[in-house]
Parts: sequence; structure tokens; C-alpha cells
Amino acid sequence: MAIRRALISVSDKTGIVEFSRALAEQGVQIISTGGTFNLLEKEGVPVIGISDVTGFPEIMDGRVKTLHPAVHSGLLAVRDNEEHQKAMKDLGLDYIDLVVVNLYPFKETIAKPDVSYEDAIENIDIGGPTMLRSAAKNHAFVTVVVDSGDYATVVEELKAEGDTTLATRKRLAAKVFRHTAAYDALISDYLSKQTGEPLPETYTVTYEKVQDLRYGENPHQKAAFYSKPLAAAGNVTTAEQLHGKELSYNNINDANAALSILKEFDEPAVVAVKHMNPCGVGIGTTIHEAYQKAYEADPTSIFGGIVAANRTIGADTAELLGSIFLEIIIAPDYTPEALDILTKKKNIRLMKLGELTAAAERKSEWVVTSVDGGMLVQESDVHSISEADLQVVTERQPTAEELKQLLFGWKVVKHVKSNAILLVKDDMTVGVGAGQMNRVGAARIAIEQAGEKAKGAILASDAFFPMGDTVELAAKAGIRAIIQPGGSIKDEESIAAANANGIAMVFTGVRHFKH
Repeated sequence: MAIRRALISVSDKTGIVEFSRALAEQGVQIISTGGTFNLLEKEGVPVIGISDVTGFPEIMDGRVKTLHPAVHSGLLAVRDNEEHQKAMKDLGLDYIDLVVVNLYPFKETIAKPDVSYEDAIENIDIGGPTMLRSAAKNHAFVTVVVDSGDYATVVEELKAEGDTTLATRKRLAAKVFRHTAAYDALISDYLSKQTGEPLPETYTVTYEKVQDLRYGENPHQKAAFYSKPLAAAGNVTTAEQLHGKELSYNNINDANAALSILKEFDEPAVVAVKHMNPCGVGIGTTIHEAYQKAYEADPTSIFGGIVAANRTIGADTAELLGSIFLEIIIAPDYTPEALDILTKKKNIRLMKLGELTAAAERKSEWVVTSVDGGMLVQESDVHSISEADLQVVTERQPTAEELKQLLFGWKVVKHVKSNAILLVKDDMTVGVGAGQMNRVGAARIAIEQAGEKAKGAILASDAFFPMGDTVELAAKAGIRAIIQPGGSIKDEESIAAANANGIAMVFTGVRHFKH
């Protein structure tokens, strides 16, 4: 066996001229189509057109050119099968030993904000995937290349042995089927959205590797980081790392959790996260003020945590950030002075987000969670409320300031692991009770953490109170107002407890479980 004949047809022409010339120098006959043929001919690489092989012109604006028995027989014929050999000889067909194809730029086309449906459809490649799949299926005899990064390996092995090794052909074939599967997944996703079928009978997703990770949640677990092909800006996947060692699995999870909370706010806000839960959230007139509040919320837990801000970090804030140990700082940008300060810390990771989408313009995305033997898919929780959505259920009406704090607390508590109780005061969190098996237990933790700051604070609960004990506990701590979904069969018990203690309580009618 040897590579004698190659079919080359690429949309991405990176390195193709040099690669083709190297093949020709090894005596390989090159067949090509359309723009690739024109480029190779112009560069002086010996090449023949696909019509010379098929005896049939390229028609319908190139839609039909390689979908022909002369091509696919040459790709699919089993070389050591006598019947296949006889058929090839009787029909005057020849083998194709190497296929080099990459596909119409469907992803790049649908990424355009003004792309038309017709343009998207026209950029669905048919002949390319068909050739790739034929060649990959027959990888025992045929080499198939879809990635320009593999050109050098093919040339090296061709020069050494006249052919590629079976191990290389297997590896390249696997890459081809990954590539075509991802390509088809993008197309099916696009068409499903166009036809209003977000949760179809089969759910196919594709992701692109960002990087291998040293390990997962723990050192004995393997892990890698992947991104959606068309991920929106303002996320961990699209952020630019300006400084520090590479992100870990836990860093990425925590950073994502911090950004999820940060996106609730348009005013200057800072979020500190530890182990997927907020340990401090603050808002202010400046990002410097917001950071001070986030830090004061829990000066102990913020140590070694993740800090995310929704405004450019300046020198004054950088001085404060640099005074403690943090794993990651995430912000839309940094002033040069801030970078000078923060980059003196060798290991801190600095992430640049770029522009953030306004809170009201956030769009829900589909969230995929794996379970043993399957997966769960749901919309992301981007539900928001305004003052007009609140139902006051107690005798005492909340004051204007209490309403502001109630809404602030509601934005944050939805991102705390259930059962969740959150205390806020003066535009900052002061107590967080997360992930408890019962709601009163979460309240005890939040109140204990707040200490004296609980007096005059407001309490936010991600779900309704099953009984009045949480309200009684809040009253003893001096809490002045409560926001919760309502809907319990014992709502009246909680309302009565609030009335007895002069607490204002509002219902949202919406819960925010987070598991």
C-alpha cells in the first residue's frame, strides 16, 4: 500500500498549498475542486479537476460535484476484497488513498448577527461530510485529514514509509467523526431553534475544548474545560486571562457562580464566591465602595475566594484586592495602574470579561446536568422581579429602604444553594445560610454569621416557609422585613408570626431552588 492519489477540497486553506506541494513532491496525484483547485493551480502545484475524474461537470453552483461513484468507489473499496477489486477494474475506476477536506463555514455563518435563513442553509456542507465519512469508514486503507494541524504528521510518515501508519489512520478517522458529529449538532441546533423545538426527541450538543485541566474537583479526577461553539460574551469561556497560572476545575465553577450573581446587577456590584456560594455581595455608587461592602460581609470566607466586579478595576480597588489572598479576580477591564499592582502577585488569576449584557437583556440558556446514565436539561433561571411584583401580606408595609434591600436580597438568594436563607443590610450581604436540609437550620447559620448586623436586616428565602419557626427566629434576631415566595399551606402561620413581631413580609410567587 502507498498513497498515490489524493482528493483535496478545503474551505479553510491554511497551509494547504505547502502541504499539497509536499504531496506532489512524493509523487502523489492531486485531485481538487472549485476554489481549492484554482488556488493550487495558481501556485503551480500539479492538480487535476474533479470533473476529469467523474467525467461529469460541477453543477448547481457546486452543490453537486463529488457525489459520484467515481469518487466514493475510490474511497470505500476494500483493497483486499477480490470482488471490490474486480468491480473497480471492470468499471475503470481508481482508488483514492488520501482525503483532505474541511467543511463550509456553517458556524461562522450563523454567528453573524444579520445572517439570513437562506444563507445559513446554503452553508450546510453535503459533499464534504460524505467524503469524510466514506474515507473515515475505510480508514484501514484510506487516510483522511480534517485538521491542518495533522498535515505535518502525514507528510512525515509519507516520506518515511510511503503511507501513513494504521494507528495514525485510526486517530484521524476518530477525529473526522467527532468533527462531522459536531458540525451536524450545530446544524440540528440551529434548525431546532428556527422551528421552535428547544427540547426535541433527541438532544445533541457539541462543545469545543478550551484546555485540559490538571485535575477535576479532586486530584484523582481527570477533567477538561469546554466551551459552546457560539458562547455569548461575558462568560468564563470567553474571558481573557491576563495574568496568573491556569484555571482549575473548581476555579471555573466558582467563577461561573460569581458571574451568575453579578449579572443580576446593573449598578456597581462586587461578588465574592467560595465553593459555589456567595460569601459576600455588595453594591455601591462606585466599584470601590461595592468591593468594600463585599469584603466586610465576610472578611474570613473571602480569603482564597473568587471576586467578580461589573466595572473596570482601578488602582484604589486593586490596592485592597491585592492586600489579601484571592484565587481569581474577574472584571470587564483593569486600568494600567491596577494591572501594575495586581500582577505583582504571581499566582493570582486576572480575567478580563469585556462588556457585560444589561441585566434586563439577559437571555435564558439551556443548562445540561449529567446524572448516572443520562442528563437533565432545563432553562437557566433568569427570572427577575420588580417592586410591582411584590405582594405585601403583613399589616406593616415595608419602607422604601426595606423594599430596596428586599429586592437586593432576592437577586442574591436565588444563587445560593438550597435550602437558602440570606440576610442583607445597607446594600451588602451580612449572613448566608446555604445548602441546609431544613430552612430553619439555614436561618440559624445566616443569623449567627450576621451577629449584631442581623438587627434591622432583611431576610430572603429561596422557597416558602413550611411553618412559622423561621419567622420566629428572625424576630428574635431583630430582622425587620422578609421576602419569600409564599404558597405554603401554613402561610397564615408565618404571616401571623410576622404581624405579632412587627415584621413586614412580602411574597414573590416565585421560588428559586438551586441544587
